[in-house]
Amino acid sequence: MKNRFLVRSFFVVAILVLLSSFFYLPYYVSKPGMAKELEPIIEVDNASQSEGTFMLTTVRMGKANIYAYLTAKLSKYQKIHPVEEIRREDETDKEYNLRQLHLMDSSKSAAIEVAYQHANIPIHYEYKGVYVLQVMEGMPAEGAIELGDRIIEVDGQKFDSSTEFIDIISKKKKGEKAVLTYERDKDIKEVELTLKVLPQTGKAGVGITLVDDKEIEVEPKVEIDSSEIGGPSAGFMFSLEIYDQLIEEDLTKGYRIAGTGTIAPEGTVGRIGGVEQKVVAADKAGADIFFAPNEAGNKDSNYLAAIATAKDIKTNMKIIPIDTFDEAVDYLLSLDNK
Repeated sequence: MKNRFLVRSFFVVAILVLLSSFFYLPYYVSKPGMAKELEPIIEVDNASQSEGTFMLTTVRMGKANIYAYLTAKLSKYQKIHPVEEIRREDETDKEYNLRQLHLMDSSKSAAIEVAYQHANIPIHYEYKGVYVLQVMEGMPAEGAIELGDRIIEVDGQKFDSSTEFIDIISKKKKGEKAVLTYERDKDIKEVELTLKVLPQTGKAGVGITLVDDKEIEVEPKVEIDSSEIGGPSAGFMFSLEIYDQLIEEDLTKGYRIAGTGTIAPEGTVGRIGGVEQKVVAADKAGADIFFAPNEAGNKDSNYLAAIATAKDIKTNMKIIPIDTFDEAVDYLLSLDNK
């Protein structure tokens, strides 16, 4: 009799678990993803070889069913996100995925530009627009401008690159207004913003990081097969791998080097989401070093979150704060060979 009860209970629980997998909640769940070696997916013609490896780190993201939601509640490095935190209110799954892939394409372009510039190799490109790569918390653009928006004009003045945008804004002072004309989902809109001082530069701005939408032509040629990886957070690590293949010296020095961060065309490394989960992924992959965006010493920086996670999981991996591409290269060049 007891055995029958246990068998029935087992089947009831199994059926409930199965049903819970088909019932989705208005949340997403994120968890540690993978640390993927970059050499197999980035190919520069006649590239030099390295003893070590650079790795991008990812976060796995998916809609939350009941089972996933409860599991995330009990897991330290799984996080639950309201839908509006991940996706715009009127955005479909397909539109969200396309936006993420566009941000990835933009980050690849910026990475190529940074790497080739630092290798003193000429770059030729055709500008097609300027897209928002990042919106800073607490700054005027927050809540008005979104990732993926294409900025067309400032105060009715057209421009061809992010550099020209910065030049126009930099002529203004704190408290002055700027009217941004932008394109979102094929609709043209305007918003008036009051400038604030940017903590990173001390200059007035609206608090957005822009990336040029352009086709880049370089020699030697480079190909990046990012497959279905979306978002801009691999840009910084892309730039290091490309640069390492362009120069004769082995930048890796034999180490397994992971990291994360956006990359702007001038070489600034920017904040990303899920850094704690990426530290966990890098540690599981056996990384020796993890680069984390320092955000100019912000008290809520990715770097400090990465340090806390590394201490919590008791990893031997070194967590290195990075603000620019140059800082990362200088650090790697200073290392002894492993």
